[in-house]
Amino acid sequence: MKWFKVITVAGLAASLIWQLQTEGASAEEIEKVKIHEARQVSIQKKVLPDSLPRFVFNSGRHFEYPDAVRGIYVTGHSAGGSRFNELVKLVDSTDLNAMVIDVKDDWGQITYKLPDDSPFAHLGQNYIQEPNEMLDVLEEKQIYPIARIVVFKDSTLPKTRPDLSFMDGKKIWVNGRGESFVNPFLKEVWDYNVDIAIEAAKLGFQEIQFDYVRFPEGFERRDSQLKYGLGDYKDSKEDNVQKRVHAVTDFVAYAKEKLAPYGVKVSVDIFGYTATLPEAPGIGQNFSKISENVDVISSMIYPSHWTSYFGIAKPDLEPYKLVKEYAKLEKAKLNELKNPPISRPWIQDFTASYLGAGNYQVYRKEQVEAQIKALYDEGIKEYLLWNAGNNYSPNVDYTLDKK
Repeated sequence: MKWFKVITVAGLAASLIWQLQTEGASAEEIEKVKIHEARQVSIQKKVLPDSLPRFVFNSGRHFEYPDAVRGIYVTGHSAGGSRFNELVKLVDSTDLNAMVIDVKDDWGQITYKLPDDSPFAHLGQNYIQEPNEMLDVLEEKQIYPIARIVVFKDSTLPKTRPDLSFMDGKKIWVNGRGESFVNPFLKEVWDYNVDIAIEAAKLGFQEIQFDYVRFPEGFERRDSQLKYGLGDYKDSKEDNVQKRVHAVTDFVAYAKEKLAPYGVKVSVDIFGYTATLPEAPGIGQNFSKISENVDVISSMIYPSHWTSYFGIAKPDLEPYKLVKEYAKLEKAKLNELKNPPISRPWIQDFTASYLGAGNYQVYRKEQVEAQIKALYDEGIKEYLLWNAGNNYSPNVDYTLDKK
C-alpha cells in the first residue's frame, strides 16, 4: 500500500543516518544522505491521494431518477403475487413511475427470503418468491423501486427480544390493534433496521423509505407506566419529550450515514400534523429536524385524517382545499432549512367510510386529481398514492397535462 511505502522509506532514512553517525561519517556526508532521503519521502507522498477511497457498493442495477416521482404503495403479497403484473401495467401505461414496496412490513416481517447465512434469514417470508426477478422487471420498465421499511412498529422482534420492546408488567405492551413497538432509544434496534435496509440496497432498491419512525401514539400518557431501557439517553438531563425527539432524529441521521456507501436515497414518512407543531411531544417527531437529515420527506396528508385545523369542517369532502393549505404550510417550514429535502407527500386513494355518513365521500378519479392539482398549484411535483389493498382508481390523470 502507498502509505506503507512512505512510512518504510522514512524509517529506512532514519536508520541509515543513525548508522552513519555511529560509524563516524562527516557532517557533510550525513547532510547529503538527509537531502537524498527527504526527496525520496517527498516523491512517495506525492502519489498519495488526499484521502483513502471510501467503500462504495454497486448493486449492478441501473435506474434513472424520474422527472418527478409519482408512485404507488405495493404490499409484499401484491409484489409477489399475480397482482404485481397488474400494478406494473398500471404504472407502465400511465404517468406513474415508481413503486414503494414493503421489505419489512407493519408486523416486522421481511417480505422475501434472505440467504441462509443472513442474521435475518429466520424473518424472511416467502411473499416475494423471486425478488431479483421482480427487480429485473422494474429495471426493464424503469419503474423506480423504493423499499419501505417499517422501523419501530414491530410485532416480530419482541417475541424473541422482549428487552428491545416496552414491557407492561411482565407482558410486552401492545396497542389497541394488538401491535407491538420496539424501543427507539436503543442503538441495537437502530442497527437491526439499518442492516435490513442495507440488504434491500444490495438487492437493487434505489431508495429506502423508513416508516413508523416514532414512538407509539399517545406515548406521553404511558411513558411512566411502561418499563423500557433508555440506552445512551439514560444520563441525559433533558425532559422525556426532548429525549424522544432526539432518539428519533438521531436514528434518521445515523441511518442516512450508514446507507451513504450504498448510493441510495433516504426518505421518511411522517405524520402531516407534525408540520403544524414545533414537535409532536408523544411520538418524538420533529418535522424540521427529521427533514434536515433525509433526501425526501413524505408527509401523510390524507384529507380523511385531519380535524378542522385548517378551518375546514369536513376535510375529507374538500381534498383540494385541504392539500393546498397543508402544502403552503409545509413549503414555509421547509424554506427555513438550509438544505431542504424533496417534498413527496402521501395522498389519499381510498374511501374513509369509517368517518360516518356526511363526513366522507367515495374517492375516485376526481378526488385523487384534486389532491394532485393542489400540490401542483403549490409547486410540489412529487407524490405517492396510498391504498392499503393496492386498489387504485382508474383513469386518473397523474400529471394533469390535459388540464
